[in-house]
Amino acid sequence: MSLGRRLEAFALCAISAEAPTAVERAVRGLLCVGSAAYGGVVRARNAGYNIGLFRARRLPCRVVCVGNLTAGGTGKTPTVMALAAACRAAGETVCILLRGYGRRSRGVKVVSEGGEPVLGWQEAGDEAVLLARRLPGVPVVVGEDRFAAGRLAVERFRPQLILLDDGFQHRRLYREADLVLLDATDPFGGGCLLPRGRLREPLGGLHRARAFLLTRADQGRDVEGLRRRVERVAPGRPIACGVLRLRRLRDLTGGRERAATEIRGKRVLAVCGIGNPDSFHRTVTETGAVVAGSLVFRDHHAFTDADLGRMAEAARTNHAEWIVTTDKDAVRLAGPLPFGCPVVVLEVVLEIVEGAEALAAALGIPGWARRG
Repeated sequence: MSLGRRLEAFALCAISAEAPTAVERAVRGLLCVGSAAYGGVVRARNAGYNIGLFRARRLPCRVVCVGNLTAGGTGKTPTVMALAAACRAAGETVCILLRGYGRRSRGVKVVSEGGEPVLGWQEAGDEAVLLARRLPGVPVVVGEDRFAAGRLAVERFRPQLILLDDGFQHRRLYREADLVLLDATDPFGGGCLLPRGRLREPLGGLHRARAFLLTRADQGRDVEGLRRRVERVAPGRPIACGVLRLRRLRDLTGGRERAATEIRGKRVLAVCGIGNPDSFHRTVTETGAVVAGSLVFRDHHAFTDADLGRMAEAARTNHAEWIVTTDKDAVRLAGPLPFGCPVVVLEVVLEIVEGAEALAAALGIPGWARRG
């Protein structure tokens, strides 16, 4: 394990320890100082936009943002897929913009013109490549400066709608509507700002949202309580509930699809490098698989040969019949896989189980309510 990962793991242990040691208490104190400094910067920046000191720049087309309040996975990628597919089905031309986290390149890059991705995940980021593969006919563009990326997208693809993936805090680009996702299993990232917790900004930022989607609503312990808390901060906004459903199983090693029922009763090793590994583990369990073991890597982790060796050894040690992973991780597992068992990808889709019509109306997304 690298020094950076060891420090990160120690910080997480210090934050979550029920009976912290003196060193862990000191670490918590330092993280709280960091959170206070970070919060001051975020509040000053938001105030600058709120009073007009900083101005958001408009594109000559509609922009809808899908974002969240916390660092980590809330289901943004499946949500963007669902929105884009609904718009395409309604005959609307769509383009997706995102930063491209985890990529090794910089600047604005066209990942896809609506066909297969023209860049690998190292240059584009795993999420961008995944979106390009799953959304034929939808161009995908990445860039740190989302306005510059949007301007290129407009000039090149002439979209009627741009979906801004993970851009709630990127206020430089004007949008007609913000959809904020809250993970029902951990909506507020421990209740503290980065780096003490996982909040990217204070809860008051929720008032900027046009609508909310409570993801993993089937796994949350107090969805109604969460709904009431959101309504107190942002009254009058529609709040929908969504769940992630297994769409299909894809065998990376065999290059074929498998029936969803095949996983039932299988001993599996669950491997992931995503923002919410606990949710993935719950999804695996819900398929009827027997989770014999698991390996968790950092979000956007670049798998090495040593990692593949760990996976193979863990599969053997735990007598796993399959190694299962996520759609996003599969992007970074391309190439020959030296395992003695199948590597199977769990492809999931978003299903709106409550509030689809109000959400579609608030965002101006044609046909989404019918698809929900």
